[in-house]
Amino acid sequence: MSSDNPTSDFFENLAGDAQPLEGEARAPSSLKSRIYSALVRLQASSGPLLGLRECQEAGHGLCVFEQLVRIAPVGEQFKAMNPCQVCHARVLAEWFDNAPIYWPNCPYVKFQER
Repeated sequence: MSSDNPTSDFFENLAGDAQPLEGEARAPSSLKSRIYSALVRLQASSGPLLGLRECQEAGHGLCVFEQLVRIAPVGEQFKAMNPCQVCHARVLAEWFDNAPIYWPNCPYVKFQER
């Protein structure tokens, strides 16, 4: 298992010593939300995101705020931005478990443990 990468070796050894958890282990919803936000920011940093119209046509539901941006009379470049970045649901979900957000198709609602 020894390789030229000591970091990789360290994590391989650490994983080899890990014991399975009893019962079902779940990450807190606030952690899931922060990870999701970071992944979307990373994806957006490499180029424009898929437009809201294209997302909806691909079968993905839009939350109420995404729907408003989709029908707004603004350019396609604006519609390809991530509306969740400025949404209060993201802030609530990143800081509170069981945040009071309930609207359909909000990705942050899906992370809440209800």
